[in-house]
Amino acid sequence: MVVATTLFMQNIDSTAIATALPDMARDLNVNTVHLSAAITSYLVAMTVFVPVSGWVADRYGAKRVFMSAIALFTLSSCACALSAGLGWLIAARILQGISGAMMVPVGRLVLLRGVRREDLLSATTWLSMPAMVGPVIGPPLGGFLTDTFSWRAIFWINLPIGLLGLVLVARLIPASKTERPPKLDLRGMTLVGAALSIFMVGVETVGRGIVPDAWSWLAIVAGLALFGLTVWHCRRVEHPALDFSLLAIPTYKASTVAGSLFRAGAGAMPFLVPITLQLGFGLSASRSGLISFASAIGAFCMRPMTQFFLQRFRVRSILLGGTFAFAAMLAACATLTPAWPELAVFVLLVCVGLARSLNFACMNALAYADIPSEKLSAATSFFGMAQNLPRAAGVALAAGVMQLSMTLSGRSHASHFDFACAFLSVAAMVLASAPMLAELKPEAGAGISRGRKAKAA
Repeated sequence: MVVATTLFMQNIDSTAIATALPDMARDLNVNTVHLSAAITSYLVAMTVFVPVSGWVADRYGAKRVFMSAIALFTLSSCACALSAGLGWLIAARILQGISGAMMVPVGRLVLLRGVRREDLLSATTWLSMPAMVGPVIGPPLGGFLTDTFSWRAIFWINLPIGLLGLVLVARLIPASKTERPPKLDLRGMTLVGAALSIFMVGVETVGRGIVPDAWSWLAIVAGLALFGLTVWHCRRVEHPALDFSLLAIPTYKASTVAGSLFRAGAGAMPFLVPITLQLGFGLSASRSGLISFASAIGAFCMRPMTQFFLQRFRVRSILLGGTFAFAAMLAACATLTPAWPELAVFVLLVCVGLARSLNFACMNALAYADIPSEKLSAATSFFGMAQNLPRAAGVALAAGVMQLSMTLSGRSHASHFDFACAFLSVAAMVLASAPMLAELKPEAGAGISRGRKAKAA
């Protein structure tokens, strides 16, 4: 429960902020579209530092690192609440991302090392609750706090939770031993961090008027070049920061590469839906939050139904069907106008959540279906990056398309056409994953799906 509470704090924070973006933009005197950087900066920082969290925990002690991460997350939350401008907010969100990268996996490590094997299922069940409940209550809670107090309250609520977490961890969790893990691929980690950070800076600033566009495109090209150098380096060292040889496994490649395109579309939704409802429909943050969390309800409801589909259909069929369904629903979101009844919007978002959750569950299981045990740690680190970075890319793409549409149309504020362009571009990105998924063999993931056996019977 102690570990789950800290993970709950992180999940609430990452889902509640999207509902408050329009109010944050008005208070900080910036364009709402530019505040996509407040989301992407957090996700990129988390992506960069997640792979080293296990090494740091082994080297300096899991409990010590866990407490330090909670303290930094709490302090950076206060810094977010005190932000006086966009630059301040982004810097504080980067600190939040770094601390979240340490807090989430190291908290899980503390739990797995501290319970008996016979209690493992019960413990992991408690641990999974924040991941399920946080996204459900995050949007309406964010809307309520924004309308009742201020968007800053979304970050202030982390202060008492963080302090309580520190006290409980200090008293209830025993100290952990330090170890001597294999030498960290510091050069590889530096290359990965630099490539992702510089690339996302370019994506987030191009066409926004923040810096000259030439600098933005230079950052994009430099980021891609550094990533190419990262791949070259990681293929030459014994214990690389990222093991690219794993992509030779078809099921892992589909789950990471094709799955990244799907996750990018899913990651754009929490950004696009609230601002569409507030800026396009004129709804309050509270009303927007109550409608936005419909997709989380759909995802929550799909959890117990996933096994039903896996028992009747092959994994490849589920992934392709879910991809086409999700893309179609994103395209349907492009038609949203104030003329839509709120109930119809709610039902559409529930369906979005159902399709998204089913594909996530199958991809997460398929990723490890054919991984050798000695490669499991490397696969986990790589997959962790493939889960977080696409969400940032999806938000950046949606915001970039909206900004481009506004610029070409000569508008300073987003209109229905701009939202529609963003939804359609995200839908196209999701569809781009279908050819790679179609290349999977029919029996791919046979160990996690009974669809083939059911057909044979």
